[in-house]
Amino acid sequence: MNIETIKSVYFVGAGGIGMSALVRYFLFKGKVVAGYDRTPTPLTETLIAEGAQIHYEENVDLIPEACKDKESTLVIFTPAVPQEHEELVYFRNNGFEIQKRAQVLGTITRSSKGLCVAGTHGKTTTSTMTAHLLHQSHVECTAFLGGISKNYGTNLLLSQESPYTVIEADEFDRSFHWLSPYMSVITSTDPDHLDIYGTHEELRRTFARFAGQIKPGGTLIIKRGVELPIANRDIRTYTYACDAEADFRATGLEVQPDGTYRFDIVCPDRTIPDCRLGIPGRVNVENAVAAVALLWVAGFDEAKLREGLETFRGVKRRFDFHINTPELIYMDDYAHHPEELRAALSSVRGMFPGRKITAVFQPHLYTRTRDFHRGFAQALSLADEVLLVPIYPAREEPIEGVSSDMIAELLTVPHRTVPLEHIAFETKKARPDILITFGAGNIENYTGEIARRLRERPKK
Repeated sequence: MNIETIKSVYFVGAGGIGMSALVRYFLFKGKVVAGYDRTPTPLTETLIAEGAQIHYEENVDLIPEACKDKESTLVIFTPAVPQEHEELVYFRNNGFEIQKRAQVLGTITRSSKGLCVAGTHGKTTTSTMTAHLLHQSHVECTAFLGGISKNYGTNLLLSQESPYTVIEADEFDRSFHWLSPYMSVITSTDPDHLDIYGTHEELRRTFARFAGQIKPGGTLIIKRGVELPIANRDIRTYTYACDAEADFRATGLEVQPDGTYRFDIVCPDRTIPDCRLGIPGRVNVENAVAAVALLWVAGFDEAKLREGLETFRGVKRRFDFHINTPELIYMDDYAHHPEELRAALSSVRGMFPGRKITAVFQPHLYTRTRDFHRGFAQALSLADEVLLVPIYPAREEPIEGVSSDMIAELLTVPHRTVPLEHIAFETKKARPDILITFGAGNIENYTGEIARRLRERPKK
């Protein structure tokens, strides 16, 4: 089905962060857009306000009539939705064109120059930073992002003129195999989604296949130390790193009082001096180097690039400050993998040396907790104190014997497990110096209450 000629688009799982960018894209294209999601969220309510027809009951009768014509309707679903979902079964049994989100993005990348950022972590910030650097320059771009850009308040950027489309390439369910990149970044290939891949080696083969899909004459930019069996001989390959030898690297890092960094970026043909990134964290300097490498290949104005780095405000739930005073810092972060936690906590140590760090963690998925509980415990032990809440199941059913206690038993720092609904009270009781809430589940629904209670406490 030709995307340009369809009249309506129906989303089964409309409220996911990746799906919602496509909801906005098709609204922009003037299509009738409707869909289902399991529960109302601020994001789904925003999409409704923007013109999407979204309901929260699994019910075929609630599908708008405009979306029941199989000749003019495209159905897009997320793999997180069960195959037996009543509405998905209806569309399948009645011969509708049904595509995954990644298939649609693949169609878009085949008709533009796709800049695709992949990796088990780091891809959301890197792709959003790339989009910002392009968007605020003369080059511009269209971008489908996996998080809400703080600069633009959305996960979709649109350009009628630019040949570039920035896409966060999702490895879950091998979705990124639908893409046809012009340039790609691979930030990491740490073990994850082993419920899908079985082994780390199979995951690495999947990333190697993704690199093999880069168009002839294109470019791969890969983090130094990530070793993949890349057989694509028709592309250029560069490495990047933070303060280590690579084709692109950051040098001379100087931490500023607010936790941001000043640094130089070394490229193959020049050094860009005195850069400052608008968000804190050493890990984000590394992400910035990857984004700059993409811009170097695409072409950039050095002054605009430096300005773009300094004006970048980050992504919602990535090093997201709720309180930032000399007496108290409260940050919220999406980290839900051991290496993400390790990078975040190490960055915070570098930003605020000598201060006590209290980490709150909501594990995401029973299978991930089962597979990586040792890694979670090791990473969280970089904090000075840990509060654990129960596992957020997402799409999974409970697994006997798997709980947050598996992590708690291996922690080497003071810790306790508390109910999620009590977390605001418990964090206030802990009297933190630096507090960070981590997780990809519904812990974000409590950040406002946590911040409010922390502001109520008497000053020292």
